[in-house]
Amino acid sequence: MPDRTTEYAKKVLNGEITAGKYVKLACQRHLRDLDRQGTKEFPYVFDVDKANRVFRFAEKLKIAEGMEVKPLKLHDFQAFILGSLFGWIHKDTGYRRFRNSYIQMGRQNGKSILNAIIALYISTFDGYHYGQIYTAATKSDQAKIVLNEIVKFINADNDLKQFYKLKLYESTIEVLPTHSIIKALGRDTKTIDGFRPVLGIIDEYHAHKDNQIYKLLEDGTVNLPQALISVITTAGFNLNSPCKELYDYCINLLEGVFENDRQFVYIAQLDKDDDIWDENNWIKANPLVCATQQGIENIRTKASVAKEIGGEELRNFMTKTLNMWVEYQNNEYIDLEKWKQCASDMDLEDMRGKECYVGLDLSSGGDLTSIALEFPIDLDGQRKYFIHSHSFIPARRLEEHIKTDKAPYDVWLKEGLLTVTETLGGVKTDYKYIITYLKELIEKYNLKIKAIAYDPHNASAFLNDLESFGVDTVEIVQSAKSLNEATIDFKLEVEAGNIIYNRKNSLLTWSVANAKLIYNSFGECKIDKNYRNKRIDPIDAIIDAHKLAMLDKGKVTINDLITEDNLKKWGWV
Repeated sequence: MPDRTTEYAKKVLNGEITAGKYVKLACQRHLRDLDRQGTKEFPYVFDVDKANRVFRFAEKLKIAEGMEVKPLKLHDFQAFILGSLFGWIHKDTGYRRFRNSYIQMGRQNGKSILNAIIALYISTFDGYHYGQIYTAATKSDQAKIVLNEIVKFINADNDLKQFYKLKLYESTIEVLPTHSIIKALGRDTKTIDGFRPVLGIIDEYHAHKDNQIYKLLEDGTVNLPQALISVITTAGFNLNSPCKELYDYCINLLEGVFENDRQFVYIAQLDKDDDIWDENNWIKANPLVCATQQGIENIRTKASVAKEIGGEELRNFMTKTLNMWVEYQNNEYIDLEKWKQCASDMDLEDMRGKECYVGLDLSSGGDLTSIALEFPIDLDGQRKYFIHSHSFIPARRLEEHIKTDKAPYDVWLKEGLLTVTETLGGVKTDYKYIITYLKELIEKYNLKIKAIAYDPHNASAFLNDLESFGVDTVEIVQSAKSLNEATIDFKLEVEAGNIIYNRKNSLLTWSVANAKLIYNSFGECKIDKNYRNKRIDPIDAIIDAHKLAMLDKGKVTINDLITEDNLKKWGWV
């Protein structure tokens, strides 16, 4: 029995099909999941019959647009997407694995047709009755694009037409065999609450100013045993949009920063270092358009204009044709590939009895607070640094941050990477939890703390507790001037492979992925959050600790640590 889904994944990974990094990661994920399917940790299995069933349905549809009616033929990448969405099921219940899907590719690559196939199949042939299927966009006209593709399929086939009643004046299609409805919704729809969609389609999500429609549709699926929220979009211009946030989340998922077995991801775009003028790279973002010579010619024309005019024309070409979220200045702090190469199975047990420096990043209220321990160690004559990181969050803010940050704080809590603080009403971090945590580590592992670095913001009531450890407490001003050397040195140590961290600390890796560099007028740098609702507290705490650890190799002089407050504290003034 042919397995087109898996065959595509194998062809991508052996180079037979040209694809970008994130498509390759999606294919690796599929093959990795096949190896662990049906286990206690991964209760899903891939049912080739179910995947083939949706293929047979799709390829019975007819394309009526153009000079003649012709049968639809799925391209390999479309088979991979559809096969993944409908082939992966729970081993016990048989319900579909994926409840959310994010697909991003360049313009004119059949995004609306793909959504139309999904809508027709789920509404009519998936065994669900009285289902609600919605296609949503920022405006009614945009939402009707997918609906119109569905209508084209229906009108092109007399056998199919008998199953539906078209009420286009209401932007609605009634599905007669299942008593379901397919309806187009615009952002300007007056009443969009109370829906229970078995399928919610978010078209061109990049154009949405907020995530209201997405959340209303997703929230409506909570009590349904299987449902799907399908986002199919191109990249957009607004780097602070909810679509960019979801894109970042999906990139982190593919990168292995954290896991979500219910989210499907397929992102077709050029790679970071690809030459955008090299025609061989265009297929990475345009798997359908570049399947024909005419399609390549069309992109060649756009590329020529973009190259000659530049400016907004170039930005539009990169965003809409090459499917890239364009930032003209790449301020990424740490290369995630380099970071992942520093991962290790070492943990605090391996640091028993060793010296370390402590860094603290203190939240202003109900956000994340982090502590970092950095151990200078010598391995095979080479100075390296093992880092341990732990974070704290108020108990009553946990659920809020899961939603706003799109991050699995609940999972990190179970994995012991995060502690919730219950005191102070559970809305503000109680720093005494940090003191207790550090004391327990010192006692358990016989650690020797050499100095504690802290962010002075919100630290005044905390200093007496810190001084109880009997070591120097050093205020680290959170400015580019103060942090520049430590920030750059830590980055260089990562690139040299001299930083070591436990590979299970996905919370730390998430914070590293969220960090970007910002510069002052003197060219000095520090890290900052990439976008709103991103947390960098763990890596902030590490850089504070690293500034002290650099003393061990003479890269920082005592003058770098001198502030007026420290001079007073040490009794030098």
